[in-house]
Amino acid sequence: MTIKFGAAGIGGVKEAISNLEEYHSFGLKACEIAFTYGVYIKKEDARKIGKAAKKLEVKLSIHAPYWINLNSKDKEIIKRSKQRILKCLEVGTYLDAYRVVFHPGFYGEKDKEETYENIKKEILEIQKEAKKYTPKLAPETMGKINVFGSINEISKLAKETGCGFCLDFAHILAREKKVDMKKIKTLFPQKSWHCHFSGIEYGEKGEKHHKKTSKEELKKLISNLPKEKEITIINESPSPVEDSLLGLKIYRDNK
Repeated sequence: MTIKFGAAGIGGVKEAISNLEEYHSFGLKACEIAFTYGVYIKKEDARKIGKAAKKLEVKLSIHAPYWINLNSKDKEIIKRSKQRILKCLEVGTYLDAYRVVFHPGFYGEKDKEETYENIKKEILEIQKEAKKYTPKLAPETMGKINVFGSINEISKLAKETGCGFCLDFAHILAREKKVDMKKIKTLFPQKSWHCHFSGIEYGEKGEKHHKKTSKEELKKLISNLPKEKEITIINESPSPVEDSLLGLKIYRDNK
């Protein structure tokens, strides 16, 4: 098993490369660029950052804006959602990023089956336009029970559309009330896993908010991960670098 650890967030454009250099010096080999409120890196800057990341051997991914719903009853919202994802794919190509993670949508007034079919249709349409870009789409497992994104739904999407996926183990815990690694391994037989992890507060309806990741949580996750996979783990806690370094230390100590 090979695990690359990294933080969510690269900072602003001016400090992005120096942050990557710092991550590299710490031994972190991944970073997820947070476009959560909009794509803020322009073409030429993206190329420079991507070139630096490649030289430093830091694997880049992108988190697309939060304002995405591929199951909206408003066609304009779906149109804008697809445009946001395509913009991430475009800039991700300049960055040499390998995944664009996104939240697929909400059930709303539709049942789970109809929601799945709607989101599947939109992903297939995005992929027709995405052929000119290099990153792979990665719909994320979601932590709230009223939001599309169970492990079964994301697994089925990956199988039926050929897209990638993001396994957020904190979200899985919040939604399922446990992390059944045996089931996850069956649902996601792919050799490479892109993952998120952090501490999380949750209730009956699922996720409340992310929190600092405990040593015990990281030990449990790392010890249960499948040994035959290539795994990237992005930490999304309030202290993502510190928690990524803790995960890296636990991993190295137990190799």
